[in-house]
Amino acid sequence: MRCPFCGFLDDKVIDSRVSRDGLVIRRRRECGECQKRFTTYERVEETLPMVVKKDGRREIFDRLKISMGMKKACEKLSVSMDHIENFINELEADIQESGRKEIPSTDIGERVMNQLRKMHEVAYVRFASVYRQFKDITEFKREVENLFQSRVVKDHPEK
Repeated sequence: MRCPFCGFLDDKVIDSRVSRDGLVIRRRRECGECQKRFTTYERVEETLPMVVKKDGRREIFDRLKISMGMKKACEKLSVSMDHIENFINELEADIQESGRKEIPSTDIGERVMNQLRKMHEVAYVRFASVYRQFKDITEFKREVENLFQSRVVKDHPEK
């Protein structure tokens, strides 16, 4: 590791600690030339696929974007932030394990909407209104009616 002070390439690790979440290792190093100490952080390189947007643009997978959207949909509702984080961790792991180089944003959006439907129906409708870009109240009403219909079928499968 190159010393940030003198540029020398030889150092020794004097302390290593794993972060609280276990995803990062913090290392204290001492330069072999100037003896100054510095800190480095080591993490596993994640190879996540590119997200293909509806208009064909490609973006790097961004868990923060998903998290912000879900948290906004769940704002002032009785949804645990732990449930949101656990879902996003699971989603990210599934995407990473798929081995795909690209994934359509619609696949991610549908998984998020399905999860929000399980967590809280209001959060689901809030997210769906933005994700599906409802153009008027009729589209919004149709989505709520579909939600009620699926609830009736789930509660009374004989109908």
